[in-house]
Amino acid sequence: MDGLGFLIPKESTQMMIGVNIILAWSFYIMISTGQLSLGNSAFMALGAYGAGVATVNFKLPLLVALIIAIAIGGLFGTLVSFPALRVRGMYLAMMTIGVEEVVQSFFRNFDYVGGATGFRGMKGVTVWMVALAVVLMAFFIWRLESSRLGRSFEAVRDDEMVANTMGLNTTYIKVLAFAIGAAMASLAGALYAHFILFIAPEHFDFWQSILPTFYVILGGVQTLWGAALGAVILTLLPEYFRPLKEWWIIVYGLAIVAMMAYRPQGLISKSVTLHIAKAAKSLIRARAPGATEAREAAQGSEVS
Repeated sequence: MDGLGFLIPKESTQMMIGVNIILAWSFYIMISTGQLSLGNSAFMALGAYGAGVATVNFKLPLLVALIIAIAIGGLFGTLVSFPALRVRGMYLAMMTIGVEEVVQSFFRNFDYVGGATGFRGMKGVTVWMVALAVVLMAFFIWRLESSRLGRSFEAVRDDEMVANTMGLNTTYIKVLAFAIGAAMASLAGALYAHFILFIAPEHFDFWQSILPTFYVILGGVQTLWGAALGAVILTLLPEYFRPLKEWWIIVYGLAIVAMMAYRPQGLISKSVTLHIAKAAKSLIRARAPGATEAREAAQGSEVS
C-alpha cells in the first residue's frame, strides 16, 4: 500500500474534486434544457463572496452562509436567464461570458470585499462537508431527473418547438434550469472559499467557466455520473502530471479532442447507465433471501 500512496490525492485535491463535481453538475443542469452557459464562474464568485461576507463580516454560521450563497446564485441566475431566453447556442455562450466579465470586474473594484487585493478570513469547510454536499446534490439531481420536471427538461432540450406544442411552459422550464444550475455553482463557490481561506477576482476568470464544459464533455453529457467522472479525471490530471508543469494543459486538450473524435457521447452514456442499473438489479435479485430456493424450485418443476 505504501508504494501506491501517491495514487491517493491530497486533502486539497479531494476537496477540489468535490467542488468541481458540483460545478460540473451546475453546467449539466443548464445544458439539460439546451442552454450553453460559459459564465458559471460568475455564479461561483457570487456564492464565494456572498458566503464569505456572511461568515466574516456578519459572523453568521457556515450553514446559514451556504444557504445564502445558494439563494444568491438562484436569484442572480433567474435574473440572467430572462435576457438569455432571447438568444441561444453560441450567442447565449457569448452573453454568459459577458456576465462573467462584468461580475469579475465588479469584485475587482468593490473595496468592501477587498477589491483586487482579495478577501480573506473564511474557514470551516472540511473534505467531509464537501463530500456530504456532493451526495446531497447527487440525490437532488437523481430525484429531479426521475420526476416529471426532469422529463420536461429533456423534452425542451430535444425539441423546444415540439415541447411547446405538447403544452409545456418552456420559458418557465428554461428559467428554472438556469436558476438551479446557478445556485449549484454558487454553492461550489461558497465551499471553495471556505476551504482555501482566501479568494480574489482572478480565481473566477473565464478559464474557471470553461472547465465545467470539459468535465461534462469528457464524462458524458447524458448522465450526472458522466459529468462527475469527468470532473474527477480532469481534477486529478494536473496532480499526477505535475512534472509537466504548465504543459499539462496539452493533456486536457488532447483528452477532449480524443473524446470528441472517438466517443462524442462521453465516457458514460445513458445506455451504459441503463446496462449498469439492470446488472445491479439482477445482482440484487440473485442475492436476495430465498432467490436460490426459488430458482431450484423452478428448475425442479421444469424437470418434472
